[in-house]
Amino acid sequence: MAGQTHKVIVVGGGITGLSAAYYLQKQAIEQGMEIEITVIEAAHRLGGNIQTLQKDGFVIERGPDSFISRKNSIQQLAGELGIGSQLIQSAPGKTHVAVENQLYAIPAGTVMGVPTNFGSFLASGISSWFGKARAMGDFFLPVSPTLEDQPLGKFLRRRFGNELVENLIEPLFSGVFAGDIDRLSLKATFPELLETEQQHRSLMRGLKKSRISDYRAFNTEKEGMFQTFKGGLETLVHTLEKELEACTILKGVKVEKLEQHTGQAKLQLNNGAAIMGDAVIFALPHAKLLPIFEPFGLMKGLKEMPSTSIATVSIAFPEGAVTPKQDCMGFVVARNSDFTITACSAAHLKWPGLVPPGKTMYRSFIGRVGDEAVVDLSDKEIVKAVMEDLHKLLDIQADPEFTVVSRMKEAMPQYTVGHKERIALAKKELHEAMPMVQIAGGSFEGFGLPACVDQGKAAANQLIDQFTAEPFSMEGNLQ
Repeated sequence: MAGQTHKVIVVGGGITGLSAAYYLQKQAIEQGMEIEITVIEAAHRLGGNIQTLQKDGFVIERGPDSFISRKNSIQQLAGELGIGSQLIQSAPGKTHVAVENQLYAIPAGTVMGVPTNFGSFLASGISSWFGKARAMGDFFLPVSPTLEDQPLGKFLRRRFGNELVENLIEPLFSGVFAGDIDRLSLKATFPELLETEQQHRSLMRGLKKSRISDYRAFNTEKEGMFQTFKGGLETLVHTLEKELEACTILKGVKVEKLEQHTGQAKLQLNNGAAIMGDAVIFALPHAKLLPIFEPFGLMKGLKEMPSTSIATVSIAFPEGAVTPKQDCMGFVVARNSDFTITACSAAHLKWPGLVPPGKTMYRSFIGRVGDEAVVDLSDKEIVKAVMEDLHKLLDIQADPEFTVVSRMKEAMPQYTVGHKERIALAKKELHEAMPMVQIAGGSFEGFGLPACVDQGKAAANQLIDQFTAEPFSMEGNLQ
């Protein structure tokens, strides 16, 4: 529509919202379209859970510390922003599992806990011989009797038995999802498992043949499994914000109410102002969306989606003050172990360029489904609990130089059984009622950083398609 200016509002200034705004602006320029973009963020800073602290020469992440390098969404975005040269790769090293105060190296060839190198698995002490024999039953078991969604834990226990699941598979999945595998959706978290089983019957044999790359995240013995930026992940946030200078960015402002007027969306803000848009992208966690859409009877199914709170504890030591009991760059913890920590990484080994010479840093995680209360303890209590756990596995000979405790409240959406169907229904009902409104972000189709960038880009592409369609109409059905 020559000469028409489209007004788009992006609600949420996390990585999904910033990506949506960036790709909208980019395509508008490329196609000669007039699009006015407004980004609304309730906090006084952009980036959401991405927050980098620079302290005494350390680069400390208070949220996620990296992204899986095999997905190229962020690499592509960084290249377009001119910061591709600032990307750095994680160093190689062994990841372990803590089972009852003992560290066991993850067997070589493991795919999210599923063994594919049988010699390495049989030689590992992570499971008893009975547990190993039960796990090898995977070679002989028939395929699942149903293709319907089911709990991830139920599927895995059927194939491998309880011991391997609890000692190896569950700790790895918990490290990624901070969830309960007996509630998590198989189809929403690891659909390749069901597909592999249907094709090969044996998961061990099938995963070895298929070489699924996206889920080899804990095969850290190869360099570059993860990536970040030389100045930390907030480098990406700051660069996006600078790139969006032509956009209107409102910080410290919250959307309180959504109305629909003749095909446009009207947002009432907590500062008393109102803003009209031809289209709105809500890039918010589902819990923050529910009050906005509840008056319209939309997104009822999202009430069933829980979220987990987690905290990270970064602890700095002088070099030589800590001696690992094994060659260990990091570890995850089995639930049957008496630990507050759910995972820990040696940041000075994983990211040597982000820790100053002569120093070491350990970054621990706490909080998961069923153990969220620990996140609400005081910083002092959290550090004490983490130090007690580290002493069980590391030889610590000096006090920390400093500690940084960071909390992410309800930051980990739980994709429970039926998740994909609930999200599809919510989006379908929203499109039918308010075709000018979209939802995107970690609550819906993946909460890893690349998945969030992809969702923001997809939302932008969908709007561009709508704006270029003839005849142009975004009239909704709600009055």
